[in-house]
Amino acid sequence: MARLRMGSGVLRQKPIDHIEEPEGATSERLTRALGLWQLTAIGVGGIIGAGIFTLAGAVANGTAGPAVLISFLIAGVASAAAAFSYAEFAGLIPKAGSAYTYGYAVLGEFAGWFIGWDLLLEYTAIVAVVAIGISGYFSFLVGEMGADLPAWMLGAPGTGPGHRIDLFAVILCLFVAYLLNLGIKSAARFEMVVVVLKVAVVLLVIVIGFFHINTDNYTPFFPYGIGGAFTGAATVFFAVFGYDAMSTAAEESKDAQRHMPKAILYSLGISMVLYVLACLVLTGMQNYTDIDPESGFSSAFKAVGLSGVADVIAVGAIIGILTVMFTFMLGVTRVWFSMSRDGLLPHWFAKTHPTRHVPTRVTWIVGFASAGIAGFVKIGEAAELTNIGILLAFAVVCVSVIVLRYRRPELPRQFYCPWMPLVPLVGVASSIWLITYLDWRTWVRFAIWFAIGAVIYFAYGYRKSELAKEEAEVRRRAIPGGEL
Repeated sequence: MARLRMGSGVLRQKPIDHIEEPEGATSERLTRALGLWQLTAIGVGGIIGAGIFTLAGAVANGTAGPAVLISFLIAGVASAAAAFSYAEFAGLIPKAGSAYTYGYAVLGEFAGWFIGWDLLLEYTAIVAVVAIGISGYFSFLVGEMGADLPAWMLGAPGTGPGHRIDLFAVILCLFVAYLLNLGIKSAARFEMVVVVLKVAVVLLVIVIGFFHINTDNYTPFFPYGIGGAFTGAATVFFAVFGYDAMSTAAEESKDAQRHMPKAILYSLGISMVLYVLACLVLTGMQNYTDIDPESGFSSAFKAVGLSGVADVIAVGAIIGILTVMFTFMLGVTRVWFSMSRDGLLPHWFAKTHPTRHVPTRVTWIVGFASAGIAGFVKIGEAAELTNIGILLAFAVVCVSVIVLRYRRPELPRQFYCPWMPLVPLVGVASSIWLITYLDWRTWVRFAIWFAIGAVIYFAYGYRKSELAKEEAEVRRRAIPGGEL
């Protein structure tokens, strides 16, 4: 069947007129097994994690005070602007790849490559950073129980005396890769159980903490001024996305066009309600100057004589942050799979398991790559590899939804981003604003990674992509005598 395609060269666009047509060979297809609430759980799993258990306390203590609540609301509004754009695309293009696929379909092949290539690094680094964070909690709990672990296994070289590898972080990365390779249905079932446990712990914190609130702690509400709340928003913004990684699983949804938009909005809505309530409890239980920036809730509950609850929170933090690893490793493997199936990377990476129908090869590669970063790189250096690509992806998706709405208004959308083009423009402006807060070293690393990607694209992807082959075939047939 002929497919409508626009552009040529680096501007050629992935056709979206036949979105229900299967792509690639049988060995390059995924299984549609995820329902609405499984998708929502994956989204919540990616959003709620370090934001509640770490960032809330750190921002309250040194940046915003009780106005950390406003910081989360500002970040939530900015994230929602992008979420509405993602939701429109998810209902229109139910294919693996998320921002990569959307950019490819609207802005062209090089724009799609640019976003996809960057997300490969960003998502992998996030998995590693989260693994290192969980490892820190684990070491703390083991120490609390009186165990004395060998120094060589407690951290990356340079993080402490005798440290050679963060062994627990390495094991975590490989464990998540193993889970994803069990098949999306089994992996999602595990994620659902863990997310329910995580939400239960957060609700426990909110309910018990509510009875220990001292309203005097809310004064002054803006100890660092209004600017402190906005600065805090730039920090906590990275705790209010995750739906973007979840949207990469669109091709594994039973009814992606209806369920994906709902799952994106539900997951962000649920997470924001929990974030706001948790911030009210945290800053109400302790004066912002006394909140521990590393373990805010644990210290707050210890301060009111509830050490047992503090230990439960520490365990909940480990469980809760684990789901973030799951969501972002799922994201990076589906982006890589989609890029390979499109021919921008070798098709070898797009092969799926014959019975479990998951991209086993790329999953194990990502598992070992993230394990290498987590085991041998300091958390600060690993964290500097994240953020910029995700913000650029948000900007690309928001721009793309505007372009496609006006270019192809007749396409059958299941969800419409409201107040077009104002909402997507807010998403673009928010992303650009937050990018200005990033360290210059982040830009240097980004430039190096982009340069490597550009070389690979022009040396391989530009010539080998499926659209390049179609373009070459069209030219061949246009030459007299070229028709077979």
